[in-house]
Amino acid sequence: MNAYENLEVWWITGAQLLYGGDAVVAVDAHSKEMVDGLNASGELPVKIVYKGTANSSKEVEELMRAATVSDSCVGVITWMHTFSPAKMWIHGLQQLRKPLLHLHTQYNAEIPWDTMDMDFMNLNQSAHGDREFGHICARMHVRRKVVVGHWTNPETRRRIAVWQRVAAAWADAQDMRVIRFGDQMNNVAVTDGDKVAAEMQLGYHVDYCPVSELMEYWKKVDEKRVDELFAEYLSLYDYEPEIAQPGTEKNTAVRNAARAELAIRDCLADKGAKAFTTNFDDLGTDDINDPKFVGFDQIPGLASQRLMAEGIGFGAEGDWKSAALYRTVWYMTRGLEGGCSFLEDYTLNFDGNRSSILQAHMLEVCPLIAEQKPRLEVHFLGIGIRKAQTARLVFTSRPGDGITATVIDMGNRFRLIVNDVECIKSKPLPKLPVASALWIPKPDFETGAAAWILAGGTHHSCFSYALTAEYWEDYAEMAGIEMVRIDADTTIAAFRRELRYNEVYYLLNQ
Repeated sequence: MNAYENLEVWWITGAQLLYGGDAVVAVDAHSKEMVDGLNASGELPVKIVYKGTANSSKEVEELMRAATVSDSCVGVITWMHTFSPAKMWIHGLQQLRKPLLHLHTQYNAEIPWDTMDMDFMNLNQSAHGDREFGHICARMHVRRKVVVGHWTNPETRRRIAVWQRVAAAWADAQDMRVIRFGDQMNNVAVTDGDKVAAEMQLGYHVDYCPVSELMEYWKKVDEKRVDELFAEYLSLYDYEPEIAQPGTEKNTAVRNAARAELAIRDCLADKGAKAFTTNFDDLGTDDINDPKFVGFDQIPGLASQRLMAEGIGFGAEGDWKSAALYRTVWYMTRGLEGGCSFLEDYTLNFDGNRSSILQAHMLEVCPLIAEQKPRLEVHFLGIGIRKAQTARLVFTSRPGDGITATVIDMGNRFRLIVNDVECIKSKPLPKLPVASALWIPKPDFETGAAAWILAGGTHHSCFSYALTAEYWEDYAEMAGIEMVRIDADTTIAAFRRELRYNEVYYLLNQ
């Protein structure tokens, strides 16, 4: 099933009536053929719906207004087949609140040198019609992506597909509710931020939910559902034999982890939330030995791992920005090979030109990036309010190129920081039974780490094997936020200059 089957991208062709009705009929026929060809290619994740030619300011405005209010439309593609006077696009562009892709293409691939006449020229005017449209977008500061290439070219279709995925994820974020179970970890700056500004700029809404309310769901979980989920665990993962033995300490820990997962699922479903955070210092009533104890007996790490695999955003220690961003990463990558996860810079490995950073967390790493079948284990965890036997999935990530990203609040703007990385083979961690990844930030450990720190990057980030910088460039453009990229060509001197130039730009444009 297509993950985006209920979504649409609208195609609007620019034209005018100067060249007569026959020309408009030809423009319409060509546009339909092009849209049908793009949809039939199988290379685009979101169906394109042809909305006809726009020949006047009134027609443009009606189409843009309809796109803005449509629940299924996630973006608009415009193409100027003929010369379309740009002043007739002004009011429509003022109405549009959906992502815009300007496709600079042409119906025919080559010039028909021997037969081209003035009628052909009047009809096929994309060469300057698209420049006229581009001018008005620039004059109006309309955020957009420009794709140049023939519509039958696979590279053109690939770039459209990237934009479609980002547009779909952007639409998903506009009604995203993030639930914070507990508050942020005390005194941590980078995981906090302006929630009002985030909703205004990025779309998602962040709410607080006291753990006491979550415990009401925990108390209502039916034991039969716990049995069923426990059996699902054993069918999906390798596991320690003691886990399957009723009454043992590890069996009890896993069953309690299943109850916690069901409670969180029920709470998120009732609230219509797509993402959540936890805080290991807030898990319910403090004294686990109290006969009236109501609370998680362990950090719900297993629940977080499994919910991330299904697309529920997660951020540790109350990191709501990472929770929302992970949901967006997962949504953009639906149907693509690879995986994604919330990760944390854990510790450094200095090893010459193979120096790297171990990525892990106490528990919460998504199994979508696992190289091998995850193993369900129970171990003592001595951090936070619950120092207890705690269930988790243990694995290492597979080698390969990927990209990681984070969003930080700079006070006067949000900054998206993106780093290309190379995941390398990790080594066993017999004394640290957690899920982990090991990567070398590009262009190398020293430069990549220094640039990330200079930009103010978080210790949490959202990683993907499938995404590239182009996805994040499109996302930053849609969101209207700053983006800095650390890649194979980064130098610290140039990166410092970019940060300083950006600072001036945003100060002047407040």
